[in-house]
Amino acid sequence: MKTYQFTLIVDGPDLQVDDLIDSLYEAGCDDALVGRTDSVQYLDFDRQATSIDEAILSAVADIELIDGLEVIRLADAGLVAMADIAVRTGRTRESVRLLVAGDRGPGGFPAPATDPRGRYRLWRWPDVERWFATELGDNPPGTDDHLVAAINAGLELRHHGRRITPERETDLRELVGL
Repeated sequence: MKTYQFTLIVDGPDLQVDDLIDSLYEAGCDDALVGRTDSVQYLDFDRQATSIDEAILSAVADIELIDGLEVIRLADAGLVAMADIAVRTGRTRESVRLLVAGDRGPGGFPAPATDPRGRYRLWRWPDVERWFATELGDNPPGTDDHLVAAINAGLELRHHGRRITPERETDLRELVGL
């Protein structure tokens, strides 16, 4: 067994209430710290499991045993800034900036996950990792970020999918191949 660390964003009643904290503990979240920043509630987990997907999915199931709680998404699910890319690849920030801008390397750096015109751009690490491997022949340390990104996409689809009209649901199912 390995210990996996991750944070789940949760919607629902106030998690800071003692009764709810006790209920979470009894539901199996004894390996999590409950927190809130502004109005965003979250649970930080240090969960032992045989795989990252087992850890995350079991935590989601435990949280959602409590009436009214819904896990919306994972925090930082594979998103990286240029500084993070530099650390993960062993490059300088300037080297990464030049690769992103196309001023060095083969060009075609992955598009950011956030607005490309924005000052604070973020990329999906699996896309960046694949680009480094295919375009530069570099092999940054492997991660489970593809799996984590897919789990996060499922959580977000489930959350937002509940709020769309039935006629749009068919279009959405077709789009994602369900």
